[in-house]
Amino acid sequence: MNELDNIDFEILGDDVATCNFSFKIIIIGDQNVGKSSITMRGAKNLFNEIYTPTVGFEFITFNVRINEQIVKLQIWDTCGQERYRSLISSFYRNSCLAIIVYSIDSQNSFESVEDWIDEIKSQTNPNIKIFLIGNKVDLEGQRCVDKIIAVQISKEHNLDFFMETSAKTGENAQKLFIVAAKILVDEYRKYQNESDRDKSSVTLTSENKEEFEETSKSSKKSKCSC
Repeated sequence: MNELDNIDFEILGDDVATCNFSFKIIIIGDQNVGKSSITMRGAKNLFNEIYTPTVGFEFITFNVRINEQIVKLQIWDTCGQERYRSLISSFYRNSCLAIIVYSIDSQNSFESVEDWIDEIKSQTNPNIKIFLIGNKVDLEGQRCVDKIIAVQISKEHNLDFFMETSAKTGENAQKLFIVAAKILVDEYRKYQNESDRDKSSVTLTSENKEEFEETSKSSKKSKCSC
């Protein structure tokens, strides 16, 4: 089944001035798994063959219309080097979604997945959404990680979504962020409808909480911090 079949969406440009929803996403995983590449391919449809390691973090936005709502994803792409691990953890705060990326041709990067899951759950809202992404499916001939095992790990840890992608070919790259936007909007709908908002699966960033409150009153007047 194509995950986009039931989603009414339109990818928008960078010149979107206002939005109904704005969500913070953090991209994590070991070094050299293609975090920056899948972010750039998915958000901007760009790919660079030359590998340049991320130092600290990089920030990028992805704007998409989901049904009649304009959604801005604030995507924080982090470095994978161990020496920056403490810096990365500071960006977990107020994230709505964590996307863990491993490379299908690297068993070591896959073995680190459970450590990343534990770190996320220990440093963030326990109800944060978590995706597991197996990148570099263009290297199928060099595959070390069985997709069936990856799906099993995802289910064992009750992760919210699993997908394999290729930044090089673009396979599933944009789909990843479209599905992310749809899931986060749906979760915010639950947030609006629950009397006890502490049980919500969505963590609002402090800068957007007031706007989300305004959105619940009048979506026509809602704007995000762009």
